[in-house]
Amino acid sequence: MKLWQKDTAANTTVNAFTVGKDREMDMNLAPFDVLGSLAHTIMLEKIGLLTTAELNEIQTALKAIYKEIELGTFAIDDEVEDIHSQIELLLTQRIGEAGKKIHSGRSRNDQVLVDLKLYFRFEIQQIVEKTKVLFERFQLLSEQHKAVLIPGYTHFQIAMPSSFGLWFGAYAESLTDDLEMLLAAWKVTNKNPLGSAAGYGSSFPLDRQLTTELLGFDSMNYNVVYAQMGRGKTERVLAQGLSAIAATLSKFAMDGCWYMSQNMNFIRFPDELTTGSSIMPHKKNPDVLELVRARCNKIQALPNEIALITTNLPSGYHRDLQLLKENLFPAFTSLKECLDMLDLMLQNIQINPCILEDAKYDYLFSVEVVNQQVLDGVPFREAYKNIGLAIESGTYQPAKEVNHSHQGSIGNLMNEAIAKEFEKNYGAFDFATVNSRLLKLLE
Repeated sequence: MKLWQKDTAANTTVNAFTVGKDREMDMNLAPFDVLGSLAHTIMLEKIGLLTTAELNEIQTALKAIYKEIELGTFAIDDEVEDIHSQIELLLTQRIGEAGKKIHSGRSRNDQVLVDLKLYFRFEIQQIVEKTKVLFERFQLLSEQHKAVLIPGYTHFQIAMPSSFGLWFGAYAESLTDDLEMLLAAWKVTNKNPLGSAAGYGSSFPLDRQLTTELLGFDSMNYNVVYAQMGRGKTERVLAQGLSAIAATLSKFAMDGCWYMSQNMNFIRFPDELTTGSSIMPHKKNPDVLELVRARCNKIQALPNEIALITTNLPSGYHRDLQLLKENLFPAFTSLKECLDMLDLMLQNIQINPCILEDAKYDYLFSVEVVNQQVLDGVPFREAYKNIGLAIESGTYQPAKEVNHSHQGSIGNLMNEAIAKEFEKNYGAFDFATVNSRLLKLLE
């Protein structure tokens, strides 16, 4: 069954090619297609295109389908093109003529748009919640190990003293900024396209404000042409938000691989969280971190993939946009799994508290010695030269006390301020309002 089909059957090869992976991808959209139809039919009854009796019949049947989706007993039949066709077919089979009326004032274009936006909102919430868990883990570790010094590096060369508190805390603040990126994607996503039909509106007196409120959108895509132009743009902005988080996770995974190597020996993980070698019995490989790094690097390519698919498309709908599902949907799953796995690794991370006892790290403190001379009245450039010459002559003596007290330094991590920023960003998503509106639709 196809919503657009009349009497002429499509060529089977063309049909298979154009449907592609839509049935598989559309199972992600199933509950959201029902939610969109629940809101749309309430609106149709309000403007007189459905009777109250028809609305009650349709709503009952749609809620029954929603339950089947929740229970995992729902499927898209092989001969059915997509989720929209499947639900309309089931309604017509179960309640007759009323089921044929639900598409009034709606195109498959705005139907899939609203499904996608509802689905994207759901996935954004899942990712934000998991990011919050990881953020709190980084902050906890930062406080627990703030007094343990580690070497800082620039150009892969020993540079200046750092600490585990700074290292873990840096990734917490990075996730705070990443949430800003994802919040921008949320704001673009949280606008109602329903009622734009094929991109040019409808001659029916649709109440778009009503469906906006019923579905918990913050506002609507007002211009019906722009509502359709937003497909592809929404995905690209969302991919940029995912990419920001992925970049943070990838960088931490790289640090973790480096820091647990025998040459560094900063951290380690229990054997059950590492893998071995088929011929080298001593190996404890960081496969989890390596795969997090690779997966997140793949997610960072996503904005470019989406941009290339949509580049130079004119306004209006084009079938090219169907392929965006295949790029974006798996990225949600992959990023959520990476967030979960990094949290598992961090729950079990073991740190080395004695790293700086190795004499090779003595030069870490050269800046501390220079600064002490400056505090004693020596001009900085002269103090710098003095210590440089001492290092070259072998007479340099490190002073291993670190007295960093300014905001954001080893002795003043500013974790509370970072937590406030994170909570401000987290609260701006207002998930509670959205979820309460959708629950009300299902009552």
